[in-house]
Amino acid sequence: MPTTAAPTPQAPKYVYDFSEGHKDLKDLLGGKGANLAEMTNLGLPVPPGFTISTDACRAYLAAGRAPDGLDAQVGDYLAALETRMGRKLGDPEDPLLVSVRSGAKFSMPGMMETVLNIGLSDASVSGLAAKAGDERFAWDSYRRLIQMFGKTVLDIDGEHFEEALEASKRAKNVATDVELDAADLSVLVDSYKAIVREQSGRDFPQDPREQMDLAIRAVFDSWNTERAMLYRRQERIPHDLGTAVNIVAMVFGNLGPASPDAISNSGTGVAFTRDPATGHSGVYGDYLPNAQGEDVVAGIRNTLSLTELENLDKTSYDELMRIMSVLESHYRDLCDIEFTIERGKLWMLQTRVGKRTAAAAFLIASNLVDEEVITPDEALDRVNGNQLAQLMFPQFDLSGTPKRIAKGMNASPGAAVGRAVFDSYTAIKWSRSGERVILIRRETNPDDLGGMIAAQGILTSRGGKTSHAAVVARGMGKTCVCGAEELDVDTKARRLTAPAGVVIEEGDLVSIDGSSGAIYAGEVPVMPSPVVEYFEGRLGPDSSHADELVRAVHRIMTWADEKRALYVRANADTPDDAARARRFGAQGIGLCRTEHMFLGERRTLVERLILAEDDSERRKVLAELLPMQRDDFVGILTAMGGLPVTVRLLDPPLHEFLPDLTELSVRVAVAEARGEEHENDLRLLQAVHKLHEANPMLGLRGVRLGLVVPGLFIMQVRAIAEAAAQVAKAGGVARVEIMVPLVGAVQELEIIRDEARSVLDEVTETTGADIRALIGTMIELPRAALTAGQIAEAAEFFSFGTNDLTQTTWGFSRDDVEAAFFSAYLDRGIFGVSPFETLDRDGVGRLVSVAAEEGRAARPGLKLGVCGEHGGDPDSVHFFHDVGLDYVSCSPFRVPVARLEAARAAVNNPRA
Repeated sequence: MPTTAAPTPQAPKYVYDFSEGHKDLKDLLGGKGANLAEMTNLGLPVPPGFTISTDACRAYLAAGRAPDGLDAQVGDYLAALETRMGRKLGDPEDPLLVSVRSGAKFSMPGMMETVLNIGLSDASVSGLAAKAGDERFAWDSYRRLIQMFGKTVLDIDGEHFEEALEASKRAKNVATDVELDAADLSVLVDSYKAIVREQSGRDFPQDPREQMDLAIRAVFDSWNTERAMLYRRQERIPHDLGTAVNIVAMVFGNLGPASPDAISNSGTGVAFTRDPATGHSGVYGDYLPNAQGEDVVAGIRNTLSLTELENLDKTSYDELMRIMSVLESHYRDLCDIEFTIERGKLWMLQTRVGKRTAAAAFLIASNLVDEEVITPDEALDRVNGNQLAQLMFPQFDLSGTPKRIAKGMNASPGAAVGRAVFDSYTAIKWSRSGERVILIRRETNPDDLGGMIAAQGILTSRGGKTSHAAVVARGMGKTCVCGAEELDVDTKARRLTAPAGVVIEEGDLVSIDGSSGAIYAGEVPVMPSPVVEYFEGRLGPDSSHADELVRAVHRIMTWADEKRALYVRANADTPDDAARARRFGAQGIGLCRTEHMFLGERRTLVERLILAEDDSERRKVLAELLPMQRDDFVGILTAMGGLPVTVRLLDPPLHEFLPDLTELSVRVAVAEARGEEHENDLRLLQAVHKLHEANPMLGLRGVRLGLVVPGLFIMQVRAIAEAAAQVAKAGGVARVEIMVPLVGAVQELEIIRDEARSVLDEVTETTGADIRALIGTMIELPRAALTAGQIAEAAEFFSFGTNDLTQTTWGFSRDDVEAAFFSAYLDRGIFGVSPFETLDRDGVGRLVSVAAEEGRAARPGLKLGVCGEHGGDPDSVHFFHDVGLDYVSCSPFRVPVARLEAARAAVNNPRA
């Protein structure tokens, strides 16, 4: 047990030895620190060290300086570490060196990169060389420190260091940095120090404690860098978590052999307990001899496969396999591991539950249930709706034998097509212009994060499955092909050259297959994914054509349907949409929009209805519309086979049915100039002028239209009732829910309800059919939500129209504001995500909660649902479950996502 130090009197405890934590303290110690503590407590070979907590980071960011007591606590824990190691930080004779690593609760590629070898200086480099018996190793460690420190702490453009390194290799006529000797590296150190002086205006710090303190503060500052905030917005990570800092005693994978004639037995690597791309069991990872940790993930040299380590150092390999088995058993999941071997001694530098592709997530969850490691409920919690949506994306159709120009590592699956771009700025710029792009780099680094988010896919010529590009792409669900060594990527000339002289210039179309690693020139056509074929019913899980992924999805969706409390319906307006919704697992229609039935040829009938000068003419038009509407509803009710169908009565702004005012004015003017007959157009123009609205979205629509245009809603109710009677007569069952839109006052609903009930009773008496119909309303106005208790006395169900409820609550016109200023709101952190994508819980969600509670208080049996597209958003589905709704409704394609998320919500928060 290492010696630990108490916090400074009256100061909060900010620092924790690895022995003081465990894996469940991620909020306090960050993911990296919590897992280092967990491995320490498991007795695994972890270099000693300590963690500065997220509390310290939050206090630092709030005050703009280190909180009182932090420096003293760091000093105490550093002294304890020095005592344990028997060396002092930066001692000229025998220096203790440490790494400084960021470590937030969630893994964040946008955070500060690790700084290794803190404590090296002009005074201690010779001592390190003497103790190690390896002068080259010492100078290599020193140049790495200056390069990392300059880039990450002093914010110097890394290209300056890369250019100096390339110049050194050219002068020696070698291809890699490992071929530079001690003298070469000593000269390179001088070049690096000159770069620091020129670019930062100060000398590289020689005091070891100053190096460490500056690195700690740089980690804190990196929490609010642009790329970190961008990643948090992308992944919906809260901005107030802060990051921990880990100070770890250095172990060296770039240390040469103990004697000149021995084989090098030092190196570094990254390993996975299962394949993060496919989910298959086995040995997966990369190893790089004579290297430090960042070399592997940076992709600066192509790595060896982990299996090749067995031939290089079987003792370390066997020990690594044992530890990987221990960690997977302990964490009960795929583990991502970083390790270093120092002259045959294996050290564990990090572990975490590994990021994985969507396909791997489903396969691993299913397999772990088979292995009796986790339960089906836990399996549901290991996957999510966004991953399922990724599996439903199309795949390449290779039947046309497209031109494959190269092959790399299948780092993150998917089929991505786009125009080739060679830097992050261009990727972002072109993407904002509507172009699909593929970001092509030799290797990526955290500065490329914005471009990676903007791109359809990422292609690199260096690096393996554990490189920065691969790890980040998998985390974001982006298609990625890495390590395509056949490609010569020239970022300055903005082109890549493939074998046989094939050249892809910037702007040329390229297609990459993250499942196979294949790279194609031009655009490759796509075909439906097997998972969509499964949901469509064209590929059974027991079919010989179904692969293990389809079977895993089927199992998990079966568990989901058994677990969830929410019903899932679909928004569907046609019989074809309704049939597809059922195939995808919908349990009814939550929104059938009747306005879509009045477009096309029927639009002229609506114009006639609006122009009608008396009741007789209006009734004539409605009589023509009635059979058309009835046939529409017969088709939909038949397709749903007795499942509930919620029909929303007409709810578009009236102007959508009328000709454009300017266009109609020109038409009338031209006719008058030519002396042509134009009486009908003139009458229509007068009507359009009369009905013209400055803000149609808040004008004559919804229930207001039904009250102002006599007979319109009654015609629709009659069509619904007669359709239900016709279906019943044919031996079917029709369960209808008639929804009155845009109600703001209970009196509006009462008038329409009473008229509708009269029609339903009349049709029931006339036909003798058992017409099962509820009458309710859509809650899409704040006033409706706040008077829900009154409205519930007249409504048998509520369906929350969260699209319009969001617009009216925020005062946003969605069509106008998303393009106008949403990007600025996202950039400034006012939104973490658009409120039209994920429900605004604090505002709109509060209205939903109030309406649900007060509505059910007035009518205990009130049915509650939601029919905005939020019904298919994973995060929003959890809210609707928690608030106690009966169902969610979304587009047919998102029905499986809603089914899965409804089950995950039930796992995390079971209903009584």
